[in-house]
Formats: sequence, structure tokens, C-alpha cells
Amino acid sequence: MIDRRTILASLLAATTIPSSIRTAHAQAAMSGITAYAFSFPALAGGNIRLADYAGHPMMVVNTASLCGFTPQYAGLQQLWSEFHDRGLMIVGVPSNDFGGQEPGGATEIAETAQHQYGVTFPMAAKAVVKGPDAHPFYRWAATARPQDVPRWNFHKYLVGRDGYLADVFPERVDPLDTRVKTAVARALAAA
Repeated sequence: MIDRRTILASLLAATTIPSSIRTAHAQAAMSGITAYAFSFPALAGGNIRLADYAGHPMMVVNTASLCGFTPQYAGLQQLWSEFHDRGLMIVGVPSNDFGGQEPGGATEIAETAQHQYGVTFPMAAKAVVKGPDAHPFYRWAATARPQDVPRWNFHKYLVGRDGYLADVFPERVDPLDTRVKTAVARALAAA
């Protein structure tokens, strides 16, 4: 049975969200493909299979070692420390797509992320995050939210427990911003 709130929310969404976004989101949802269908080669070898975290919210962040936003690694680590025991997964995805700010290999990336900033959440190997050669996760996310694609390093996708994008935060939004923490808490509380 559908209640009035569901109907009102649907009507409001239909009138306030541009049709191109509604269509892209509907296409992604109709495809049945969720974030859990993807994996990333891990920085240290092996794979980070998102299916291993099915049913848990996750944040996927494209990172870079030589960026003005690189100190966000510290905030991501703090977010991970605060919410990981409650089920949040964070995956860092190094990318050289913006300003050539991730020119190094795995050793240099690990030095920055793990040694300089103390990152303990999983780090993927360097990947392309924009354009036709983007990693499949990023192509999927661009289809679901075409207005919210990465425009620089430290773009944050929050995936809900259902495997679909729950929220998106551009690079200028710090990982410890109240909006991010609220969205994470909401995703963790969702049944």
C-alpha cells in the first residue's frame, strides 16, 4: 500500500528535478546494476570487490597526491575511524585525470596516503575516472548522476545500502563537513 507521503514525495520529485536527471537516474535504477557489481584493482595487489561490502554504505573518492585537496585524506581517515565500525566502507581511487596531480606509481601513492596521512581504508590502484575510458564504476555513476561527475580530485560518491548513489559531494566539500557526516549517518541508519 502506498501512503500519502510516498505519493507527495514522488510528485515533488517529478516537478523539481530536471527531466534529464530523472531519466538518467531511472535508467540506472531500471538496469538493476548497483555499485556492488564493480571492483577495483587494489593498490597493494589483489582486488577490492565492492560486492564484498553489499548492504553497507560506502564512499568512493577519487584522490591525488599533489593536489590542494590532498589534506582531505586526513578527513577521510577520520570519517573512516568514526563510522567504519558501524558499517561504512571508504575506497580511495587515485587518479591522474585532473592537473596531472597523481603522476607516481603505487609506492608514491602509498607514501602519501598511508604514511603521510595515516590512511587505513582500502586504496585502489590508479584509475581513470572521467571520459569514455573511465573505470566502469565511474561510467555507471556518470549515467546515474550525469550532473554530478568528478570535476576535480576528491570528488565523493556516497553509495547507500541498496547499492545506488545516495549522495554526491564535490571536491570542495570536506569529508568532515556536517552535510557529509549527516548523509553517512542517514545511509547507515537506512534499513
